[in-house]
Amino acid sequence: MELQKFYYDNKIVKQFILATIVWGVVGILVGLIAALQLAWPVFNFDLEFLTFGRVRPVHTNAIIFAFVGNAIFAGVYYSLQKLLKTRMFSDVLSQINFWGWQLIIVSAAVTLLSGFSTGKEYAELEWWIDIMIAVVWVVFGWNMIGTMIVRREKHIYAAIWWYVATFIGVAVLHVVNSFELPVSFLKSYPLYAGAQDAVVQWWYGHNAVAFFLTTPFLGLMYYYLPKAAGRPIYSYKLSIIHFWALIFIYMWAGPHHLLYQALPDWAQALGVTFSIMLLAPSWGGMINGLLTLRGAWDKVRDSATLKFMVVAVTAYGMSTFEGPMMSLKNVNMISHFSDWTIAHVHIGGMGWNGGLTFGMLYWLVPKLWKTKLFSERLANTHFWLATLGMLIYAIPLYWAAITQWLMWREYSPEGFLAYPNFLETVTQILPMYMFRAVGGTLYLVGFLLLVYNLFKTMGAGSFVNSEETQAPALVNDQSRQEAGETKHRWLERKPVWFAVFAFVALAIGGAVEIIPMVFVKSNVPTISTVTPYTPLELEGRDIYVSEGCYVCHSQMVRPFRWETDRYGEYSKIGEFVYDHPFQWGSRRTGPDLARAGVVGGKMYKNAAWHYNHFQNASSVSPGTIMPNYPWFANKTVNLELTPSKIRAMQTLGVPYPEGYDLRAVEDLTQQGQAIADELKKANIEVEPTSQVVAVIAYLHKLGKDISTNE
Repeated sequence: MELQKFYYDNKIVKQFILATIVWGVVGILVGLIAALQLAWPVFNFDLEFLTFGRVRPVHTNAIIFAFVGNAIFAGVYYSLQKLLKTRMFSDVLSQINFWGWQLIIVSAAVTLLSGFSTGKEYAELEWWIDIMIAVVWVVFGWNMIGTMIVRREKHIYAAIWWYVATFIGVAVLHVVNSFELPVSFLKSYPLYAGAQDAVVQWWYGHNAVAFFLTTPFLGLMYYYLPKAAGRPIYSYKLSIIHFWALIFIYMWAGPHHLLYQALPDWAQALGVTFSIMLLAPSWGGMINGLLTLRGAWDKVRDSATLKFMVVAVTAYGMSTFEGPMMSLKNVNMISHFSDWTIAHVHIGGMGWNGGLTFGMLYWLVPKLWKTKLFSERLANTHFWLATLGMLIYAIPLYWAAITQWLMWREYSPEGFLAYPNFLETVTQILPMYMFRAVGGTLYLVGFLLLVYNLFKTMGAGSFVNSEETQAPALVNDQSRQEAGETKHRWLERKPVWFAVFAFVALAIGGAVEIIPMVFVKSNVPTISTVTPYTPLELEGRDIYVSEGCYVCHSQMVRPFRWETDRYGEYSKIGEFVYDHPFQWGSRRTGPDLARAGVVGGKMYKNAAWHYNHFQNASSVSPGTIMPNYPWFANKTVNLELTPSKIRAMQTLGVPYPEGYDLRAVEDLTQQGQAIADELKKANIEVEPTSQVVAVIAYLHKLGKDISTNE
């Protein structure tokens, strides 16, 4: 059979490897800053662009989309060419993918630190960046599918199944969750509101973990683990079951993030049911990975690459056991809103994603630069620092979570909350936050060893941008099933049909959950006393969202005695119908604010208290770890944008009167003047259009419409 000569594109792999290294340092460093801010608030530096509420989304986006995203592209672009025996479909598309992705990352960092955020976890980026993501992602998929079509290998290997599912899954998730109505270049509102927004967001949030942090890395596992071990994958049949079961079940599990919250019971039940089912295929993948190493454990002892991969697969197994367990309602009531969730996520991020990326880089860089790794000893030191850092990071947070839960629900013998002041539960876990910072430091030091080791390896080697090779042309790719060929083997010869079946499998769960929530009104009953936000309250809410207050404060009182005794009446689905976006939160570093506006309520504070709290939080809450926001008093609301915001809300269905946009600024100023006059009585002089007045107005709105105390 005649061999065809062609060239692998190694340049694009090199570019993504370098980007992975650079953004990895940035992402981990920003995460360490966030950890330090929680342990020692002085690290907020009283700087507007360095508050925890802004830094934390930069960290999550940098790790997920910059570090992990570039690692995915590096691994895919190398393995796809090798598995399909062809160069990438288009060098131009490859370069658009690379430079477009880096532009997205820089745009994300600049806008988030500047306070431009949609306020939805893992989807905080504004509308024009979302469009850029969609375009670059389509370019990546176009390049990948085009490469599969011009391949020289008959069947597409298991790793590529996961790459295909990743492309389709992320595309569907991103598009559906990113429907936004632009108000200006730097401001938009999500199409959905309240409970509808919550369902769509956590369908996206949970499955972003699935289809950006899990499925592509399973594809990398199926390629790089056997390559590093020098052994074939343990079971082809298990690979098939693992793939189809996982991509089908995952899309149903999102509502487990919203248990005991203002969501219909049927949606919660679906989330729990499919989350438990998810355990089986997830562990099937872990078993397939670990058993691939049968007979190769001597190599594991000596190879940092394999050590990282073993820890990665083990962390994957731990996370995918823990996730379904946290989906059980009796466990979720403990874990939700606590640091348990943070520990769980970082076992996956630091162990699974980080470990597999490190292992891949230690194997891949010597291959591409045609040399040996500079120092296996340094790589092994990195392994132990990373593993120890992960454990020192996560274990104290599990301890903190149990401490939080026990203190939140403890009662005195007289029947009162033993710790009615939420701050008591925060100061108690500060030592755990300090340990977390130590763990993060070790992890960063280990990563810096990787940077040094890999750059020394690159310097000693010789890199070829276009690597010459040869392979026979693809022949006998008939449409019909060949004799003795299984249906799945036939499907592996049909990449377009494979993609169609994958799309159907992963789209079903989302459609079943989202369509009824968005289009069936009975799922979101209204409350007649709930009214739209006034222009001033809307401006205050936008500031609250832009500052990332949702990362520390929830707005969801669950129907537990210890929550209603602490915060007030439990939350109802109808009170959030005008919330674009919802702000239920996923963690309580500060108290819940759902009833902050109920006069005489457990959480109510007057305007002067809020003003002083923003100026110097510790002056009214000694021991608090909340940043100060002194600029709120000096900066004013952008009144030119207020009418446009009202019109946008009207477009989204908020029942402001016709023409209200024309008098919105007048109403805003009038309400602001009333709050400014109240502050003046406490010898506090502020402009009625200042940001602090707007935020106070918003906080005084929360829970007020359904209060029985007024």
